[in-house]
Amino acid sequence: MKIIRYTYKNSINIGLIINNNNVINIRDLKIKIDNMIDFIDFLNNKNFQPEKKYNEKKLLKLNQVKLLSPIQKLNSLRDAYAFKKHVEAGRKGRGLPMIEEFDSFPVYYYSNHSAVNGPGDIFFHKSHFDRLDFELELAIIIAKEGRNIKVEDADDYIFGFMIMNDWSARSIQKEEMKLNLGPAKGKDFATSFGPYIITKDKLKKNRIETEFGYKYDLNMSAFINDKKVSEDNSKNMHWTFAQIVSHISTGTTIYPGDVIGSGTCATGCLLEINLTNKTDKWLKLNDVVRLEIEGLGKLENKIKLEKTDE
Repeated sequence: MKIIRYTYKNSINIGLIINNNNVINIRDLKIKIDNMIDFIDFLNNKNFQPEKKYNEKKLLKLNQVKLLSPIQKLNSLRDAYAFKKHVEAGRKGRGLPMIEEFDSFPVYYYSNHSAVNGPGDIFFHKSHFDRLDFELELAIIIAKEGRNIKVEDADDYIFGFMIMNDWSARSIQKEEMKLNLGPAKGKDFATSFGPYIITKDKLKKNRIETEFGYKYDLNMSAFINDKKVSEDNSKNMHWTFAQIVSHISTGTTIYPGDVIGSGTCATGCLLEINLTNKTDKWLKLNDVVRLEIEGLGKLENKIKLEKTDE
């Protein structure tokens, strides 16, 4: 199932993509829910088959609607550090050894769950343009409440997947990381999700069974102004999402609608690319960044300048 949030005739709606090119409003399926988290909870507790219930006369074409972030008003947003090759490349580019503790547990940090964007124009403060960067990531949405979840049970807590862009202001991040407290202002201003949520049942053919839950064989790529700059595959995650969910839920309750990012894939940001190639290229005003993940569509944003009174 592909689930979207969209605007149509000045109204914000939740809809389902039918046959790849059509949209049905869930209200036309007699589901009176306006919040995506409530809809996730509804789907998790119902045997719902929309393809048997919709009226073709109610369908819209996908190009008639404006897509928004698939999920808004998150309970929480955590971002992991699951791609070992990305971490190794970044360390090597700085002349540093690999972190031994990386293999001990799947580390993560909290990002700003209120600074959520969807496809389309995205506005940044002027301070962000000093080494502005994208990050290509795969994100999961939690399906149900849980605590102290075992790795072997954790895949059952995943509702679906979406593309995630963890925008980063590297100059700000570099200075604040000297204080050893983790990312803050360098990453709290914007995260993009989209273009839709795809439920995990739609990715069964991409699943790879491991001792520690499923990995997913999904090609990942990033483009700047239509030029490919990044390429990896989600199967290269060192930590599975099951391991990440299990670790996060230890001593802590997770809830429907919580979002967890994979962390940046290998070559999935300009910081890594610059360190590897000894270059100094960053995002600029009016650049168009497009992230693609196999089966999850394309998430495209155009970079704009936020107007302030300064």
